[in-house]
Amino acid sequence: MALLGPSGCGKSTLLRMIAGLESLDEGKIYINGGDATELPVQRRNVGFVFQHFALFKHRTVRDNIGFGLELRGLNAARIRDRVEELLSLVQMQDYGDRYPSQLSGGQRQRVSLARALAVKPDVLLLDEPFSALDAKVRKELRAWLRNLHEQTNVTTVIVTHDQEEAMEVADKIVVINEGRIEQIGTAEEIYDHPASPFVMQFVGEVNVLEPSFHRAGESAPLFVRPHELELLDGPQEDSIPATVRRLTTFGRDFQVELELEDGQRLVAQLNRDQVKGRLEQLVSGLRTHVGLRGGRQF
Repeated sequence: MALLGPSGCGKSTLLRMIAGLESLDEGKIYINGGDATELPVQRRNVGFVFQHFALFKHRTVRDNIGFGLELRGLNAARIRDRVEELLSLVQMQDYGDRYPSQLSGGQRQRVSLARALAVKPDVLLLDEPFSALDAKVRKELRAWLRNLHEQTNVTTVIVTHDQEEAMEVADKIVVINEGRIEQIGTAEEIYDHPASPFVMQFVGEVNVLEPSFHRAGESAPLFVRPHELELLDGPQEDSIPATVRRLTTFGRDFQVELELEDGQRLVAQLNRDQVKGRLEQLVSGLRTHVGLRGGRQF
């Protein structure tokens, strides 16, 4: 499950409450059906992965992974077996004798995950674990984390403000705004059937059209995804006159920035088939008309 929302909305606070690092003013925390609200951190059996790795610099990778097992008093042989098992699980078999300073950011975060899994937690808590990494490494680790979860089958809660990350790794997403849950659902439910204007605007790109532009007599704005806009060769019923201001290429897709007659800006997302034969015509200053293929009001 992903806790998704903007900075300061309460995602990490909720995660720390589950871990027992923050106290509750009201409500209950249940883990495996048992009331854990008053349990101290060490008795909750949760694994916690922090944003900035939090590895011991003076300990090797093996020693970092085995640290929690040492605290639990396991004998050396059992610790060694579990550490080797986890090194294989996180694909770090050849790095056990290295120190954190000798690892890349992605490798350090894998070690952090292995350390959290070492004690076989009932719940694995991840607090924006990939935010300190570059985009390519983040994408690689998201896919790796999803596969890891399928292997370990540990209930996992991840905090993120990255919508793509939440959609890729989570079975369900909890959208939070100013300390309140706006919606809980799958990625498809959150994106295609948002419960509020906040969810619509936070999850995915969106254009907001004032009522005067789309339907006579309407009082509510219309929320339209960029892919729900199309550029027409001429005026049609309910089309909107606009001027092309910029065309940006994103590999197989194109983004067209448009300006309406009152100065409002819209963004349309077009695929190669939609711009086929028209690419050279879509220059700044071109007058066109915009058609609506969808939209949602609240």
